[in-house]
Amino acid sequence: MDIVELTAQHEDSYLMCLEDWSSEMREAGDHKARWYRTMRERGLRVRLAVDDDGRPIGMIQYLPIEHSLAVGADLYMIMCIWVHGHKQGVGNRQGKGVGRALLEAAEADAWELGAKGIAAWGVVFPTWMRSRWFKKRGYRQVDRVGMRVLMWKPFTEHAAPPRWIEPGPRPLPIEGKVSVTAYINGWCPANNLVYERAKKAAEVLGADVVFESVDTTDQSAMIRCGQSDCVFLDGKTLQKGPPPSYDRIYKLMARRVGKLHR
Repeated sequence: MDIVELTAQHEDSYLMCLEDWSSEMREAGDHKARWYRTMRERGLRVRLAVDDDGRPIGMIQYLPIEHSLAVGADLYMIMCIWVHGHKQGVGNRQGKGVGRALLEAAEADAWELGAKGIAAWGVVFPTWMRSRWFKKRGYRQVDRVGMRVLMWKPFTEHAAPPRWIEPGPRPLPIEGKVSVTAYINGWCPANNLVYERAKKAAEVLGADVVFESVDTTDQSAMIRCGQSDCVFLDGKTLQKGPPPSYDRIYKLMARRVGKLHR
């Protein structure tokens, strides 16, 4: 296994989170590609773990915290670290030190770039991006919103801890309509998938549904809205776990459309 910088050779695989075998990933649109092109100019760094055959088996992406989901200074923020864990494609490569090697490479790179520390987000339950995984590697919790935990590792005593962007109010329902408010940043295909499915369902259901898209690519927009990636249906969060299927989203919207005409 080697840790290498992202090049054009593996760019398509990276944009699909190494799941280029997945038809579901292809539903997520080009949001991540556009986010990648924008953030690459703002300091985004991507490292891949490749196996002996040169195939990507893990990835990490991190960028200056001023362009991330958290507020801070002189820090880098890890937006995602992922080691391929499916039977398809290159197979399950988790539990073999790939994630640790990617993390160490990112920390060393951030240090060389002059950062005073590095931050990461995690969740408290045992799934992807577990906060306790970072804790075992020297990170400590500095902020929390619900199940989402902000972790960090300072490199110097002069580093200041980051904080989450303050959550904003939920969008208000629209009288006489089914309202869908979709905040889209683009960094995560899973979030992009929910956005695209909700948009498609709204289009199919027609004039009874008002679909509002809010671009949160810039951190200033995230701070103003208090949101990064989230879809609200009549002011309630549409996603509370893995991305719901298109059929599920359509049925939820259609049910609300039906209530309008009773």
